[in-house]
Amino acid sequence: MHLPRHTATPLAALMLAALLAFPATGSEATCDFPTLKRAATPEAAGFAAAGLTGVDKLIEADVAAGFPGAALVVIRDGRIAKQSFYGYRKKFDGHRPLDTLQEVRADTMFDLASNTKMFATNFALQKLVSEGRLDLEAPVSRYVPEFVDRAGEPVPGKAGLRVVDLLHHAAGFAPDPQYHNPAVSGALYSQQREKTLRFIPRSPLRYKPGTRATYSDTDYMLLGLIIERITGIPLDTYVEENIYRPLGLQRTAFNPLAKGFAPDDFAATELLGNSRDGTIQFPNIRTHTLQGEVHDEKAFYSMAGVSGHAGLFSTAGELAVLVQVMLNGGGYGDNCLFDDSVIARFTAPSPLDRTFGLGWRRNGNERMSWMFGTGASPRAYGHTGWTGTLTVIDPKYNLGIVLLTNKKHSRLPDPHGNPNRFAGDRFTTGKYGGVVEAIYRALLPDAPQGSR
Repeated sequence: MHLPRHTATPLAALMLAALLAFPATGSEATCDFPTLKRAATPEAAGFAAAGLTGVDKLIEADVAAGFPGAALVVIRDGRIAKQSFYGYRKKFDGHRPLDTLQEVRADTMFDLASNTKMFATNFALQKLVSEGRLDLEAPVSRYVPEFVDRAGEPVPGKAGLRVVDLLHHAAGFAPDPQYHNPAVSGALYSQQREKTLRFIPRSPLRYKPGTRATYSDTDYMLLGLIIERITGIPLDTYVEENIYRPLGLQRTAFNPLAKGFAPDDFAATELLGNSRDGTIQFPNIRTHTLQGEVHDEKAFYSMAGVSGHAGLFSTAGELAVLVQVMLNGGGYGDNCLFDDSVIARFTAPSPLDRTFGLGWRRNGNERMSWMFGTGASPRAYGHTGWTGTLTVIDPKYNLGIVLLTNKKHSRLPDPHGNPNRFAGDRFTTGKYGGVVEAIYRALLPDAPQGSR
């Protein structure tokens, strides 16, 4: 019998201080930002220990009932109030349960899915804006000249479409272009990265830009291309060399299996590749249990694992460092990454929908309680990832939450009726909001609030 596992291990080895200096934009100013330190007690970080124990009980109960695994980090005022690990990084090989389950550990890397949009693409964009290399109000065509209206496209509007429209998810693209699937993409079918990069600017608009917010992966695939055009290097090279390595992050990367990591380093995702138990088919589809390969189909098949919308892997501890960068106002230790004013702009509400910032999702109204619970402030922002990842950043409380799960590493209750609904999605941990709410309830009533 395998019992649910929860451990709280020393954090000093995981909370990495900055190793290399990155000059402040436009000046020679010395950076001196807070770095994460472990709190002596939960109370020292403004939490009731009993309240955080309640969070453990919630997640442990889900693991005991069949939820696969999770890693949780809670930070406040630059202190690590909690870092804990639950359950298993791998339970199945296909539909066959493993004889020995692989437990989630401090160094377990998770497929971040759409949290890639924030901690790769948005971090790169925020840096480029701070350096004056990117103008958010500029038309996309300034950076991608071939982004133009074409004869026969159903909706015109590319000529005036701005970078900021992509970030607001108001550009007019369909949510899921599926370049990898010829039955959906038609003439834009591609399973070669260079070919896909040529096709992204040709993707047709479905509605007039700037008229509504519709979440679309195309927006961030195009933003990734803009970063590559500005920097002249691939997206993964840019963020790994200019953001992650200067921060000392060693387990945050695209295509990690090609960079020295082994499958056992990762939390597994779908049991039978991208096939949803055989209900989905397209050329070259994977049918093995995914572990260390990006799950997202567009990222894997059409973008060789490196895309602005998905593809990044990380640990909970290293992602907490990136969350602290945001709480710090754009830096960490002696690393200056971007300006506080740029953060303010990226996290301000969209005029079309207050739940959207520039890429970041915001606690803009009660519709976001599924993600933020009911205790987060209206200033809270963050993102989720389809594989089961959540980040919440709340400047009011100087608070950050990283919850990484592999909820898709579970069976499909009804693959023909709903091939996108996994058993792991049904648990409180897999729905996010209940865990976040329990963390907020654990805040001490007299805990000081953040200044930003």
